[in-house]
Amino acid sequence: MRLFISSFLLLYIIPVFSQEKATAEEVPKIKIDSLYREDQFYFSFTLNTLQNKPMGLTQDKFSSGFSVGFLRDFPVNKNRTVAIAPGVGLSYNNYNQNLKITELNQIPVYSIIESNATYNKNRFSQLLVEMPIEFRWRSSTFESHKFWRIYGGFKVGYLIYDKSIYEDSIGQMEVHNNNDFNKFQYGTYISVGYNSINIFAYYGLNSLFESAKTTTETIDMNSFNVGIMFYIL
Repeated sequence: MRLFISSFLLLYIIPVFSQEKATAEEVPKIKIDSLYREDQFYFSFTLNTLQNKPMGLTQDKFSSGFSVGFLRDFPVNKNRTVAIAPGVGLSYNNYNQNLKITELNQIPVYSIIESNATYNKNRFSQLLVEMPIEFRWRSSTFESHKFWRIYGGFKVGYLIYDKSIYEDSIGQMEVHNNNDFNKFQYGTYISVGYNSINIFAYYGLNSLFESAKTTTETIDMNSFNVGIMFYIL
């Protein structure tokens, strides 16, 4: 009887193992594409500061900016860890400071607000279309998109809208489409980090103003913006 039961169990188990082996062999293997790209949407948030300020100009409030766009990745080595990435995007920058911009007969007038003066707000803001190009190094592989990166770049922006606001107890004055601003603004930037979150810094190589003067000196300020950059596949 024992021999009969053992033989029966053996005959029952063998087909089960054979079926499991056949099922495992039938599972298709997923081929991983080694020709991957890091095509990415990006957006950033920055703290904006002004460099080469005229005498008496200060920034005593937080000035913010953000940008959004898309970059097309072109790897240049076999491991695809080095690449060039041109792109296009939009950037909005706001600058709170004490340079008062008003108009007289449709001509912009610039003056430094005295430290003892009382006012509610004073700022200018700019909206630009940007064309960045990045030179990329990353530690990525085609199996993982979590990696270290160092992306350095250069971008040119074209100013499509600007607004200056001054408001005090008497009222509010606005100046739009100021011709004294540089239409083309360009600079270098770097983005360093891991995975999606990266430290970002941009330095403007030309002045925000093309031709502007206070009563005492020429305004030749450029921007230096520091913040966080996010890349999303």
